Amino acid sequence: MELPVEFKERMKEMLDGEYPEFIKSYDMPRTYGLRVNTLKISPEEFENICPFSIQKIPWVKNGYFYREQDMPSKHPYYFAGLYYLQEPSAMTPASRLPVYPGEKVLDLCAAPGGKATELAALLQGEGLLVANEISASRAKALLKNLELTGAVNTFITNEKPGNLSGIFEEYFDKILVDAPCSGEGMFRKEPEVAAVWEAGRPSYFAQLQKNILDQAVKMLRPGGMMLYSTCTFSKEENEGTISALLQAHPQMQICDMIPWAGFSAGIPQWGNGDPGLAKSVRIWPHKMQGEGHFMALLKKKGEEKRETVLRKKTSERGGAFPKETGKVLEQFWTHIKGRRFHSGLEIRGDKVYKVPGFERQVRGIKFLRNGLMMGELKKNRFEPSQPFAMALKREEFDSVLNMRANDVRVEKYLKGETIEVASGETARKEGWQLVCVDGFSLGWGKLVNGVLKNKYLNAWRKN
Repeated sequence: MELPVEFKERMKEMLDGEYPEFIKSYDMPRTYGLRVNTLKISPEEFENICPFSIQKIPWVKNGYFYREQDMPSKHPYYFAGLYYLQEPSAMTPASRLPVYPGEKVLDLCAAPGGKATELAALLQGEGLLVANEISASRAKALLKNLELTGAVNTFITNEKPGNLSGIFEEYFDKILVDAPCSGEGMFRKEPEVAAVWEAGRPSYFAQLQKNILDQAVKMLRPGGMMLYSTCTFSKEENEGTISALLQAHPQMQICDMIPWAGFSAGIPQWGNGDPGLAKSVRIWPHKMQGEGHFMALLKKKGEEKRETVLRKKTSERGGAFPKETGKVLEQFWTHIKGRRFHSGLEIRGDKVYKVPGFERQVRGIKFLRNGLMMGELKKNRFEPSQPFAMALKREEFDSVLNMRANDVRVEKYLKGETIEVASGETARKEGWQLVCVDGFSLGWGKLVNGVLKNKYLNAWRKN
């Protein structure tokens, strides 16, 4: 492929004897990857049902290579949210941030959602994930991907980092900053990025990265950890940016991360010479089956601070719904067997949400979604939402239409068509049904006289 001349000259200076092998990697085909969504299925279970050829990505426990011709985005399992399609190297940062259920986590530059969806899976529905994206259009893609994943404990924001840091000072246990960058590591995957590259781009992005990290440090609690990553080779944006961070914030220290044989150590001389920079990791396309990446794991020194939990008053099943809507909601909630959906409910206008608990008041922040949108109140009825369906497990709803992946009705359902249902296929003969493929939820349908009226979200329907 055609690479910018100035880029090649700089890489030759950086890599010296490795440069010929590096350049040769651009003549090799790119790799394709999917990451199993452990909110819904384990890697081992997915291996047993996967209908196409996959090969384990050895440095990501739930990552797999797949063949381009298999087109997993067309399979019903993709629509069930069983996996996320992601370049193999790009899976690595979220796998190296040690996130545990119950923690408060921030993905500061989250769109389109590859890393945020994995962070949500690591939380397993406990704690809080704040996923932020400054671009309103990209934030919409982030929202859809988190909804498809089945995440319930999310706050999806559309803000500048500085506006968040005023609310969330020393709040988060873990922060991931997959920073905007010059994108040099993606040239093979996205040749259009190479076409617009200019020699001044690394300097521009390095300054942007420093500003973002300054805000991220403010939001990290003492004792908390932050992972910084880019998809570029630039010294200035990688070791240089981390050098500037450590100099500006002496309370931050660089840490070792889970190793892998193919990882290359950061080069201290490409920053300020701090030996600790060797703990950062570079992924080179001539050394691993993936594109270029950089990662650094950092920890904030100091004693952990605890706060009094402040929660908005929310409705709970059992008489706490507002009087004017209580009967409608109570009637639908009798079908929900998943106890996790029976508390933490909030009604805003005609919409019902399950909201996460906060330890701060979050008024004034621009956001797309606070929690899980459960559905809408309409005249004398409740219409459950597509995100609610994606969050439900088969056993959490009392009547399910479960079809095999090769059932022709699955394709019809995903295209928005009505489908016929045989007697006895569902527990109830009429009313709302959770539609599943091989036991994994796809959406809703309403059964009337043996015909399922399709309630699959229009914007998600298969072309």
